[in-house]
Amino acid sequence: MPEDLEPELVRAGFDCSIVVQTRQTLEETRWLLQLAEQEREIAGVIGWVDLRSPALKAQLEEFAAHPRLLGVRHIVQSEPDDFLLDPRFLRGIQMLDEFGLTYDILIYTKHLARAREFVELFPEQRFVLDHMAKPPIRRRELERWAAGIRAVAKFGNVMCKLSGLVTEADWENWKPDDIRPYLDVAVEAFGWERLMVGSDWPVCLVAARYSEVMEVFEDYFSRSSAEVRDAVFGGNAARFWRFEERGLREGGRQRASGG
Repeated sequence: MPEDLEPELVRAGFDCSIVVQTRQTLEETRWLLQLAEQEREIAGVIGWVDLRSPALKAQLEEFAAHPRLLGVRHIVQSEPDDFLLDPRFLRGIQMLDEFGLTYDILIYTKHLARAREFVELFPEQRFVLDHMAKPPIRRRELERWAAGIRAVAKFGNVMCKLSGLVTEADWENWKPDDIRPYLDVAVEAFGWERLMVGSDWPVCLVAARYSEVMEVFEDYFSRSSAEVRDAVFGGNAARFWRFEERGLREGGRQRASGG
């Protein structure tokens, strides 16, 4: 709950966080937006709507009127492999830009080829790839994932969230050095201008504390310029979700942790 998250944000030096859906229900989206109204550290919500529903426009009209709804997500990793190219789903994605909403792509490495086809269909839609498409860190496999990441990164309307990595490593025995090669690929493919740090809290707790997750990124970017660190730890997220335009935070540098 927000009271559990706030101390973690303070210790990590973050001003706010983006909360991301976990249940594919309209009720959860309404609840998350209510929390965002009450809690100052919640800058925005990535909710869920039924993108395949004939009633989608009515759902979007209801939720998009709320200034804290920034985008939507569907847990595609749990769907059949061709789900991203389902014509009903594509019609739903086509409607998001009309409401100024982003879309979070939550997939496994095996879906990256379809994700490339998917984003190519929507050059104006803003996307963020969650958890770096869950690289197979535990198996120490790199090449197939890296090829897929580079293919998706060629589309400039796609951001990449550095998150959810400790849970793809060996939960009990992971080390930062296990994760570094995958971060190297993400930085090379997307460039620092299209990367944002995320915590994946509280899911990350199966493998690491919030502070340990952030230490991985703090250490990795410790030799980068202040401009790069400011961007990756909040500036890129604020720009992507149009904080200033939405009046969510005052202008200037912000540290924002994504879900």
